Amino acid sequence: MHKDIATPLRTKEILKKYGFSFKKSLGQNFLIDTNILKNIVEHANLTEQSGAIEIGPGIGALTEQLAKSSKKVTAFEIDQRLLPILKDTLSPYNNVKVIHGDVLKADVKKVIEEEFADTPDVMVVANLPYYVTTPIILKLLTEKLPIRGIVVMLQKEVADRIAAKPGTKEYGSLSIAIQYYTEAETVMVVPKTVFMPQPNVDSAVIRLTVRERPVVEVKDEDFFFTLTRSSFAQRRKTILNNLTSQLPDGKAKKDIILAALEKSNIDPTRRGETLSIQEFGKLSDELFLDFTGNALS
Repeated sequence: MHKDIATPLRTKEILKKYGFSFKKSLGQNFLIDTNILKNIVEHANLTEQSGAIEIGPGIGALTEQLAKSSKKVTAFEIDQRLLPILKDTLSPYNNVKVIHGDVLKADVKKVIEEEFADTPDVMVVANLPYYVTTPIILKLLTEKLPIRGIVVMLQKEVADRIAAKPGTKEYGSLSIAIQYYTEAETVMVVPKTVFMPQPNVDSAVIRLTVRERPVVEVKDEDFFFTLTRSSFAQRRKTILNNLTSQLPDGKAKKDIILAALEKSNIDPTRRGETLSIQEFGKLSDELFLDFTGNALS
C-alpha cells in the first residue's frame, strides 16, 4: 500500500524531493486532506464506467482519488515543472493520462472523443486555480461538451454567486450564465487550513449538473447573455436604466426597451437582480430583433 499523496508530510516530501516552489501566478494551492478529496470525488458520483477530466492536477492528490474511483482520468496541467512529479506520484495507476497544456486553449471536445470513446459518462472534477475559475467553467459549458457535469473547488464567494437565486445580492449575470446550462448547488464548504500554501479565502465545492436542454428556450443565446450582462452593469440602477445605457443605441431605443418590458410584464423600475432567468428569456426574445437586426430564419 502506498501512502496517500494528500497528507502534509507526504506533500512536503514530494515538494522537497523535486525542489518545487509554488508559483503565485498559477494560483497553486495544493490540498493536504485526504478526507476532503474523497468527499469531492463522492459528489461526482463516478463508477467503474466513468471518465474523469481534471484541470490543474498539481502533484496528483485529487488525481489519485479519481483514478481509484473511475475507469480513466485525463488531466490538463499547464506547469511543466509538475510533469515529472506527476509521472512519479501517479506511477501506481495505469488509468491516468496527463496532458501538458492550458485547458483554455485546448480542444476539449476532441480530447473527450479520443480519450473517452468507450466511456459515455464523463465528469469534470477539479480544484481550480482561483484566477481562471470562471473562464474555465464557461468554456466547458458554452462548448456544449458531452459531459454529465462538473464538480469543482473554487473560491467560496464565486461558488455563492454561481448558485445564487434571484433577489439575493450574490445573484448576477454569472449565476444566470451557469444556471442556464446547469443545475448548480454548493455541496461543501472547505476551510483554508487544508491547503498548502494557505489561500486568503475559504473555498467551496460546487456541483453543476448539465441540463438536457437549457432552462429557457431563447431565440438567440448570444443576445440573451448580452442582455443579462447589461442588466447588472450597475447593480443599483433599474433594469430600464441599465439596458438604456448598456445596449447598443439603447438611449435612442428607450421606447422600444420600455415597450418590451411592459410586454414581458416586467416593471421597468425593478433591478436586474430581482428578475428570474425565465423573465430574462422572455425579455431577450422581445428585444432580440430590435437589437440584432437578424430576421429569424
